[in-house]
Amino acid sequence: LGDAWLQFRIRYYMFSLVFVVFDVETVFLYPWAMSFDVLGISVFIEALIFVLILIVGLVYAWRKGALEWS
Repeated sequence: LGDAWLQFRIRYYMFSLVFVVFDVETVFLYPWAMSFDVLGISVFIEALIFVLILIVGLVYAWRKGALEWS
């Protein structure tokens, strides 16, 4: 009874997308951490580059105000 259409602010979607990205990050880092001794230093450098790319994305989202919940 009534309208099923609700409008949400885009900020809610941006906050959830940033959360999903960093949640998936932990899923990708877990296998690297568990087999670090077998894979060697080259995989450590690749994981470090991966984390640095994600940190750049986090800083970008922070500067754009996507992490503020007001």
